[in-house]
Amino acid sequence: MSNEYRAKVFKSGNSVALRLPKALGIAEGTEMIVREERGRFELEPVEAPKRKFAIGKVCGSATNLQPIAQEDRVFKDRALDWPISQ
Repeated sequence: MSNEYRAKVFKSGNSVALRLPKALGIAEGTEMIVREERGRFELEPVEAPKRKFAIGKVCGSATNLQPIAQEDRVFKDRALDWPISQ
């Protein structure tokens, strides 16, 4: 059998809000999906998106980078691990 909690709806700005008890274990800032069906409400947390790497946040932080001079772009000859096909 599930636990039962009581909570009161209150006004928050131009909306109404429902404060959920801490005992439910929902972390602060959790985004929730709310469904209304026949006068009943269902709540479920939104699945957290997979983290993506944003290069835009990194590229602006390296402000002292300079282009490599043409004469410094020369590579030394070395033995290859594969045959060269022409």
